Amino acid sequence: MAILGNIIKGFIQLKDTFSSEISHIEAQAEVLENMLEKAKDTQFGKHYKFSELLDSEDIQKRFSNTIPYFDYNKINDEWWYKLHEDESDVTWPGQPSYFALSSGTTGKTSKRIPVTDDMIESIRQEGIKQVFALNNFDLPADFFEKEIMMLGSSTDLVEKEDHKEGEISGITASNIPTWFRSYYKPGEEIAKIDDWDDRVQRIAERARDWDIGALSGIPSWIELMIKKVIEHHNLNNIHEIWPNLQVYTSGGVAFGPYEKSFQALMGKPVTVIDTYLASEGYIATQVRPETDAMQLNTDNGIYFEFVSFKPEYINEDGSLTKDAPALTLSEVQLDQDYALVISTVSGAWRYLIGDTIEFKDIERAEIKITGRTKFFLNTVGSQLSVNKMDDAMSDLEEKFGIKIPEYTICAKRAEDNEFYHFWYIGSDDKGLDESKIADALDESLKNANKNYKVARSKALNGVKVKIISPETFYDWNARNKKKGGQVKMERVMNEEKFADWEGFVSENS
Repeated sequence: MAILGNIIKGFIQLKDTFSSEISHIEAQAEVLENMLEKAKDTQFGKHYKFSELLDSEDIQKRFSNTIPYFDYNKINDEWWYKLHEDESDVTWPGQPSYFALSSGTTGKTSKRIPVTDDMIESIRQEGIKQVFALNNFDLPADFFEKEIMMLGSSTDLVEKEDHKEGEISGITASNIPTWFRSYYKPGEEIAKIDDWDDRVQRIAERARDWDIGALSGIPSWIELMIKKVIEHHNLNNIHEIWPNLQVYTSGGVAFGPYEKSFQALMGKPVTVIDTYLASEGYIATQVRPETDAMQLNTDNGIYFEFVSFKPEYINEDGSLTKDAPALTLSEVQLDQDYALVISTVSGAWRYLIGDTIEFKDIERAEIKITGRTKFFLNTVGSQLSVNKMDDAMSDLEEKFGIKIPEYTICAKRAEDNEFYHFWYIGSDDKGLDESKIADALDESLKNANKNYKVARSKALNGVKVKIISPETFYDWNARNKKKGGQVKMERVMNEEKFADWEGFVSENS
């Protein structure tokens, strides 16, 4: 009998019984007021007169009318650079204990995003909330006695004079509470290995020593790790070595494109729970099994604003126009794309995080990631967002009975001087007819998107498809950034990057 598991599950159920429903709109107003109060004596707070904002009748409206939008480059050039010159109280009291290194999907150069002790506590609280939400997923008591494989970046953080640096998954893993360490795998020794391939090799070698009940990490890297374990032990599926695996906590990107290839590695179904951890904070987590939407972290360390993702509000580089109107949680609507703007206890203010979301349940503050502001393909008016591209990949998987975990696209002129959408699709399925795939993809996008259909009748001349191995996408990331951690594949490339990509594919075909 799972005695410890029953105790843990009983505690979670008891906590859930006494928890009251949160008013997300009220929570957001309180979070903003508390953040302004704490940061009013910082350099940023004095410059933008936070004390006066706090005396306003409508603090949220005055806040959005007073503080400009920032992206990483703007806030770093104007404010965060001071943190690297040993200045304190810049955009948040004191100095950050960590800097999260993030190249995201945009390039080789790492951003250095401050992570304060207040943010570490915010992430910890959101993690606890996720644990308590497991009560909603009807998991057996013995699940709570199994080990959890967290595959992130290395926890061997770079030591500086007054702070440490690393990717956010490595920072959070290095801050796990003492009581959790006996459950945490691959353990501190392996987690500190910097080289991703070496780390995964060690995981494969030790896999039989662990009783894994849950996995956590970005889908593409989790899949590669599972394949390595299966290959190393000559298995048919991962459940042959981890029979008690029941939960996968996804994050970083939409899980949809990976669902079919992920499930092919399983021996039985697992519960998939989506999370949204970014270098800037723990944004949201799925709390109900009835939906794959995630609940925003509205009551702890992050204030959210939402800008309608329309061409008139988005500059060519993906940034927001100065006059783009921001909405609060009380003003949003369902099933519309919004650029996500956050202010945090790490001293990010009205910060464009680069993701687009849509609301699936406003009262519960539940959202889904729909794409990236820079991955919005609007050449010749096609208006394709990543969620529409993901849906088209799902249509192809169903129509042709294939698995497509990766893809990228570019709109460019061909030799005939006409615009085409050039797609590189990652699939290990053999004997695929690229012309039939292209026709089906074109038809799917026409049926789902009237703007695309109009573009196809005018300046967009057609679709070209190239099928390649998914491994090529991972090798590209390894060359340009590195494997593992928070690294994600860019879904849309400009023509210059795409030329580099095509050269890389040709060299490695």
